[in-house]
Formats: sequence, structure tokens, C-alpha cells
Amino acid sequence: MNEHARPMSVSERADELEEHMMHELERIVTKSTLHYLNDGQQQMDMGPAILAKNPGKHFLMGPDPRLPPMPAKPTLVDYFRNRFASTSHLLQSANHALKAGHNEKVILACLLHDIAVVSFIRCDHGYWGAQMIEPYVDEEVAWSIRMHQALRFFPDEAAGYPYPEAYVKLFGDDYKPEPYIVAEYERARNHKWYMTSRLICVNDVYSFDPNAKVNLEDFVDIIGRNFRQPKEGLGLDDSPSAHMWRTMMWPSRFL
Repeated sequence: MNEHARPMSVSERADELEEHMMHELERIVTKSTLHYLNDGQQQMDMGPAILAKNPGKHFLMGPDPRLPPMPAKPTLVDYFRNRFASTSHLLQSANHALKAGHNEKVILACLLHDIAVVSFIRCDHGYWGAQMIEPYVDEEVAWSIRMHQALRFFPDEAAGYPYPEAYVKLFGDDYKPEPYIVAEYERARNHKWYMTSRLICVNDVYSFDPNAKVNLEDFVDIIGRNFRQPKEGLGLDDSPSAHMWRTMMWPSRFL
């Protein structure tokens, strides 16, 4: 070893390990451009160059063998179990709503409010989450999840929602929401479903207990009554957001 060689960073070691794992797979797995952007890089994996490095192999165009398999006709519960990175916060939020005696629309909204964060992306997660579920739930549920993106930054003491102290720690005491968030809040505050969305915020901030134990099975019946499961399988139907669920099911497909 060259004693003057620069030690590899943690990121470089992770990339080397990932490269090694790729060579062990029968198919070539690539990263999306968004993945690279998240690492501060403007790049994309180019097909010919990758094929040259992996002679005799083809790109992955189906399930990723590194992930838990999905059934032939996946349900929302299957995504909870096999694709969501974490469900504790969602389950705690829904459990608070259940114990407070809220109706099933509120409980479902709390259960699903951060699904984009745990499965897809953080930025504008309220909008992404609402779009993912819009074809399958009551309009009130989707609207409320979309609008919690903005409402969470504005206190409503009468509804039991002060500005979260955690946000000061996370974003700094000088953070100001972007103008589009302010405009969204102004549109939402007098809406007929305002309180449903506000209750997402109320049940959100108290749902980060690392020791809390809540079982998904406690909400399967509520999901069954309030989430329109497509007969073809979630992601395999022809809804406007089915492609988003397919992306979660097959996140490493080349195209």
C-alpha cells in the first residue's frame, strides 16, 4: 500500500462496497439521477459505460433481490411491511388520533401523512404523499395530507398546536417558510377541511417516542374501510399515481 495514499472517506468506502455488491448480483442495478442529486452530484449512470464494466450482464428490469419480495397483487399493508423505511411515527400518530376519538378519516390521514418521507422523498412530502393516495381515499384525506405540508409551520393555539420546539432545533429560530407555503396556509385556513389537516399536525408532534409500541394490525380494518385497494394490486392498476407505487416496488429498474 502507498503510505502516502489519501484515506478513503466514509462515502467512498460505501461506494466501493456498493460497487462490490453490484458485481455479485446477476443483474446490473443503477442509481437514479435524484439519488446522485441528493449526494450533491449532477450525474447519471450511462448504459454503454456500465455494460462495458459488466460484460455479459443485463440491467435490472424487475424486482431488486436485495429488497423484501412483494406479492403478485400488493396492498397498502404490503408496502407498509416491505417498502416503508420506518412506520413507528405513522402508527403513533394514528394511535393518538384513535385514542382521542377522532373519526376514521382523521385516523387514516394521520396514518398516511408522512408516507412520502418513509418511502419516497422528504422535500414537499405532503404534496407527494397526497398525490400517491389521491385515487384511493376520500378527497378530504388527500387534501388534509397535502395541506399539512404548510399548516405544520403555523401555530393554532386554539386547536392545541403551538409552533413545535423541535422545528427550532431542526431548522433554526430564523427559519421562515417559503412564499408558496405561506400562500398555501392562507388558502387552507378557512377551508371546510381545515381541522382535519390541523389534527394531523396535532397528532404529528407527539409521535416520536422511540419506546412506543403500536401494531399495524390495529389499523388494518380502518384501512380496509377507507382505502380503495385496486383489484390488480396497488401499483399495477391504471390510476394516475400507480406509477409512484411501482417505483417503490421496483426502485432499481433501469427504465
